[in-house]
Amino acid sequence: MSGSPPARRNLAILFLLYFAQGLPFGFQKELSAFLRQAGLSLTKIGLSRGLAAPWLLKALWAPLVDRYGLPDFGRRKSWIVPLQLLLALVFVAAAFVPPHVSLPTLIALVFLMNILTATQDIAVDGLAIDLFKGQQVGGANVAQVVGYKIGMLVGGGVLLRASASIGWRGMLFALAALVVVVLLAVLTLREPKVKPEASHVQQHLADILATLGRQLQSPAGRWLILFVGTYKIGETLVDSLYSSFLIDSGYTPAQIGGWLGIWGMVASTLGSLTGGFFASRLPILTAVALTSLLRVAAMGGECYLTFLSPPLPADILGVSLAEHFAGGALTTAMFAFMMMRVDKRIGASHYTVLASIEVLGKMPTGLFAGVMATHIGYRATFLLGTALSAVFLLLLIPLRKLPAVSPLDADSAS
Repeated sequence: MSGSPPARRNLAILFLLYFAQGLPFGFQKELSAFLRQAGLSLTKIGLSRGLAAPWLLKALWAPLVDRYGLPDFGRRKSWIVPLQLLLALVFVAAAFVPPHVSLPTLIALVFLMNILTATQDIAVDGLAIDLFKGQQVGGANVAQVVGYKIGMLVGGGVLLRASASIGWRGMLFALAALVVVVLLAVLTLREPKVKPEASHVQQHLADILATLGRQLQSPAGRWLILFVGTYKIGETLVDSLYSSFLIDSGYTPAQIGGWLGIWGMVASTLGSLTGGFFASRLPILTAVALTSLLRVAAMGGECYLTFLSPPLPADILGVSLAEHFAGGALTTAMFAFMMMRVDKRIGASHYTVLASIEVLGKMPTGLFAGVMATHIGYRATFLLGTALSAVFLLLLIPLRKLPAVSPLDADSAS
């Protein structure tokens, strides 16, 4: 039962695990403010987005994480525990290399953070599937979204703001300590034993490739890939520059951490809950269209800030709250849409592939946003990002006319 003490304990541990995954992402999201303050060019800050490549590539080693483990200790725990221990050690190492001391070393450590958390994400998703069934899945999804967002809030907001008093080293030590606390909680988890088939890895990889092949051969599949791969292009173009824009407007990382990392993440969490409400009460494409319109309107507010010299704190806070709320709502609606469009026989793997396509789609604008802003300025770049987000809405037209499952999937399932 979902209300039993073991189920509640498992739900709390799942929440903490996603919280731990949100910590490094929140830290990295606001790292651009420190990099800009250290004098890095917009081009180099934009290229640092490539450090998220492990999240794009994790589908390649997901079957290995799914297959191997120590049943006596816990098949998922045998991955999660060492990964969390390594993550805490990486945070400690990063405490001694702020951007002005050794930027290449810091960049390497951030890349390692992404390898560790992307791999942990595979194991934690598998753990959630093993632990929760039926109506319990709803509570697990809430734990996932809220836990991750609160982790981002703490890692990129609370601690970034606190860095004004505790310094870079204190901020990284605090991140390491929080990961260790979660690790101790994970050690109390009693994981159900699951014995995968010996040929599971080979079958799993073959299923991923076969599913992608079928999707690419059908009109519904091609439009789905285009849709998932482009919906964040404009938003990423603006988001990757927003902190740098505020630094260049005369504000400090601590101030930005309060606006974006704390209040922005609160708004994003509320937006995610709102997006989930829309997705459960409205036709899914209607929910995606509505949240997309909200996002375009909020991005228009970011464009408005570039016309102010400088933008006032009240204006920044209002626009940041609107953008984070709309972005959170759209992301949740889109993830629900993706879940409804996957091949149910290999749903977890297919969903991982779509999630990788989403990361791949938004990576180019994140990488080259700094180059664009250097040549055409913040204002023109923000206007372009907003226009791209508006154009994305046109992709809803063909999707409304296509079946939710491609004919090839339906034929192969029958």
